[in-house]
Amino acid sequence: MAWGRLRAALLLAATAGGVMLGLAGCATPNTGADQASANDGMVTPSDEPENRRRARIRLELASGYFEEGKTEVALDELKQVISIDPTYAEAFNMRGLIYMRMGDNRQAEDSFRRALQLNPRDANVQHNYGWMQCQMARYPESFKSFEAALANPTYGGRSKTYLALGICQARAGLKPEAEKSLARSYELDAGNPVTGYNLAQLLYQRGDYQRAQFYIRRLNNSELANAESLWLGIKVEQRMNDQVAMQQLGEQLRKRFPQSKERLSLDRRAFDE
Repeated sequence: MAWGRLRAALLLAATAGGVMLGLAGCATPNTGADQASANDGMVTPSDEPENRRRARIRLELASGYFEEGKTEVALDELKQVISIDPTYAEAFNMRGLIYMRMGDNRQAEDSFRRALQLNPRDANVQHNYGWMQCQMARYPESFKSFEAALANPTYGGRSKTYLALGICQARAGLKPEAEKSLARSYELDAGNPVTGYNLAQLLYQRGDYQRAQFYIRRLNNSELANAESLWLGIKVEQRMNDQVAMQQLGEQLRKRFPQSKERLSLDRRAFDE
């Protein structure tokens, strides 16, 4: 498993058409039909304006290209979407994600701001904007964006946002706050391997080896274990003086990830690096 890609995927919110990056789950996009029927709960095709319908279909195509890694093609599709319906906030959200992937933070920020001008309550956009700000080490701003997403009572991506918030708080040196956010994310989605790993790592760093052992063992006993999680598990078991568990995890690491840097660290017994 490529955890670098997995982490990035898990920390981005939904794009259009219900497509979700990575394993974070699905979210329903905000369409014209959704907004038109917010009061009576009745949604019919006639509620969606023709230009929004056409824009939504093209946005779903752009989303598919984006998922396939075809960012330039997705961007071309988005130009058509915005031309058809320049008030479609989801199009600007996706444009922000594409520019983030391309490393163009100026264009990404402009896109997220435009999306929020069109729909200030869009928690997915707030989340994505917050993650971009975190990547740029603009931590106080990112915290505000994540908090704005979490303040929306209808937001379905709360576990993902608490995870992103916790990671950013840890990067900012706010370890107690980070632990609290990650623990909340874990409560909401205990099966997320990125949450489990980051929470175990924080606990290990502050010397709470027993609690770290609980989280990392649960991860390493699943099919989602990888070289990073196995190595952290070995270090935790070393602190807990469990030689049997250390040996079992070491055998897994050598067998499954023989070329990893974690295997080299194990061979050098570099537990404190």
